[in-house]
Amino acid sequence: MAKLKISGARKAYGATMALSRGDLELQAGEVHVLIGSNGSGKSTLCKIVAGSVKPDSGDVVLDGKAVTVEGPRAAKALGIGIFYQELSLAARRTVEENICLPDLSMNGPFVDRTALSERAGRYIALFEGVAGEGFAADARVDALRADQRQLVEIMKALATEAPVLIFDEPTSALDRAQVDRFFEILRRLKTEGRAMVFISHRMDEIFAIGDRVTVLRDGRTVGSSRIADTSPQEVVRMMVGEEPSLAAAAPQASVANEAKRPLALSVSALAGPGFTDVAFDVRQGEILGLGGLHGQGQSAVLRALFGAAPVTAGSVTLDGAAYRPANPRAAIRAGLAYVSGDRGRDGVIHGRTILENVTPIHFLRNGLKLASPSALRAKATPAVDALKTKFAGFSHPIGSLSGGNQQKIVIARWLIDRPGVLLLDDPTKGIDLSAKADLFALVRKLAAEGMAIVLYSSEDAELLANSDRILVFNGGRIRRSLQGAERTRFNLYEAAYEAA
Repeated sequence: MAKLKISGARKAYGATMALSRGDLELQAGEVHVLIGSNGSGKSTLCKIVAGSVKPDSGDVVLDGKAVTVEGPRAAKALGIGIFYQELSLAARRTVEENICLPDLSMNGPFVDRTALSERAGRYIALFEGVAGEGFAADARVDALRADQRQLVEIMKALATEAPVLIFDEPTSALDRAQVDRFFEILRRLKTEGRAMVFISHRMDEIFAIGDRVTVLRDGRTVGSSRIADTSPQEVVRMMVGEEPSLAAAAPQASVANEAKRPLALSVSALAGPGFTDVAFDVRQGEILGLGGLHGQGQSAVLRALFGAAPVTAGSVTLDGAAYRPANPRAAIRAGLAYVSGDRGRDGVIHGRTILENVTPIHFLRNGLKLASPSALRAKATPAVDALKTKFAGFSHPIGSLSGGNQQKIVIARWLIDRPGVLLLDDPTKGIDLSAKADLFALVRKLAAEGMAIVLYSSEDAELLANSDRILVFNGGRIRRSLQGAERTRFNLYEAAYEAA
């Protein structure tokens, strides 16, 4: 009898289907791997089990008995613990307080500090020797490194002592020694009969710790097998839904592949927080894609080139001259443009008009102190129209626009005075299909006119349809370059998931 069985789990957020049919059968004493591309439904399925997401339909059976997981408290009462991909720590509390936070020992109306320290100490000891300098029971979480915070979240999940444990990408920030120690703990828990769900994007980890694997694709469970009976290539095939030789990307009409075109940007041995030893060239008129799973260094490289993140090693050449990305202002003056998919943080100037949002780069590049609104509108109109932006007037607040049209305004600000190199950092995140089509039609037009474009997208279809070459990132490094007939979804996934 399965320890946990989920059948037909479904969850939609409005018109967005996060999970259309999620099925999972978990046995006691096993590590069951869940794998799938970004947005395939893995985290949604786990959150349904953990009670933090209520499904629209589906059945959950625990120890042979149908249950309804009304919320996180109910999940805890049923013996289900979870490590969340988005860390749920109290930043201003100590390590030991965070570990015991879900189940504090009380002495009357007060927390029993002695019992808390003793209990937390058992889980801290599990990672002794690999937690790193500064990690201590009384250390505040906001003073810890990213890997140390992730260890606290793991300890917090282990401290639930739940018979069913769910780990949603628990190793993403850990080093090799920390991962090895964590896997030792999981193997011990297996011998105790605990049942564990493990999500990872690293194929080496999956085959090192998993007993069985279940693959999700486009919100559906598409297959399950014993790890011993499958291979990395077979897992990728199930994730993609195609054979290695099928579904090559359409050939591009761009002339960017002509070697005669001059280099616009050349990067050599570049390193910084989140990436290392990155090297590539981009020619005028070329669209260079950066692929791989989210958070593998693509955005960090683009932000570093724009001077928004530090560079610790390497060199950059821009139009044949040495370029040091000191800060965004210097990057703009050098002819670089940067568009982020996080328009709330990096793009939109909240509370200001559309005209004020579309013209700040024009002011900076031209050293303007004053300009008439009519002159600015005349400058901005062609750029805004090129993206088919829908708005009532330049004097309206930026907040009056839809998300897609706000993003078009953010992009248009870079087109009033054309840059030499356009850095696109997942630019279509959160915008509708029509806005995406308008954006990429313009991107291809700009490339045809000679602009060099570097595009990172978390959507594989966007990369395959719009890039001349794709550099696949894994673990902060470029693992593979795909061009011509090699630009297939299968090859993209295989390179993204291969062992780093």
